[in-house]
Amino acid sequence: MTPTPVGMRCPECSNQRTRVVRNPTGTPTALSAGGFPATVVLIAINVIVYLIEVVHGSGGFSIGIGTAYDLGALWGPAVHENGEWWRTITSGFVHFSILHIAFNMYLLFILGRLLEPSIGTLRFVVLYFASLLAGSFLALWFTPDSVSAGASGAIFGLIGAAFVIARGRKLDAIAGQIGILIVINLVFTFADRGVSLGAHLGGLVAGVLCGLLIIAGEQGRYGRNLSRDKRVAFEVAAMAALGVLSFVLALVAAGWGAPYFVG
Repeated sequence: MTPTPVGMRCPECSNQRTRVVRNPTGTPTALSAGGFPATVVLIAINVIVYLIEVVHGSGGFSIGIGTAYDLGALWGPAVHENGEWWRTITSGFVHFSILHIAFNMYLLFILGRLLEPSIGTLRFVVLYFASLLAGSFLALWFTPDSVSAGASGAIFGLIGAAFVIARGRKLDAIAGQIGILIVINLVFTFADRGVSLGAHLGGLVAGVLCGLLIIAGEQGRYGRNLSRDKRVAFEVAAMAALGVLSFVLALVAAGWGAPYFVG
């Protein structure tokens, strides 16, 4: 046997190159690789809506409650009495200040670049909107008479899903960093009365559930003989169902109806 950089090998094999095969099973081994088109589109939509808010408002980069409301902010009586159900979605694209949108878009960029290539654009988009709707549900449940807006409900969902997926894939270093981010954001959420606690908690819970669905599929819990396409289709359907349930519950919560809360 001959010692080589990769261990002991027979004399006939010691002069051969060792082929390194990365990820032979095709299963993602890290949270990032490839592109993130949905992340770019979501950021673009948020920025465009904010610029419309600035033009629509009285001037400056601070957006008044009236302007935010006109452009789709969440408010229980409008959803319940006026049938403006779309506010459960549009509120996730409305922001109150340049600092508000800048912080949210920074997190969206970081998390989207990390997560979207890892799970695919379709699952990423469904995860995003399921978390957004879950955030709207709890925001209306906690404070139905408050005007709230912001993408942070959906972003909390991305954080929760990224943590679960990293843990499930044994990426402990990444999971630890994301866990710290969750703790820091939760501290600010509970400390600042101007932040929508319901939106953040609702998005986080939904993101964790979606992450568990994805990891369960990767671990073969839906059947070892299930093809990847069918597994992904099941996961997308389950996450979409969570979003639909959150939407229905948001409509119910809107009827349970203050100052505005920043999402």
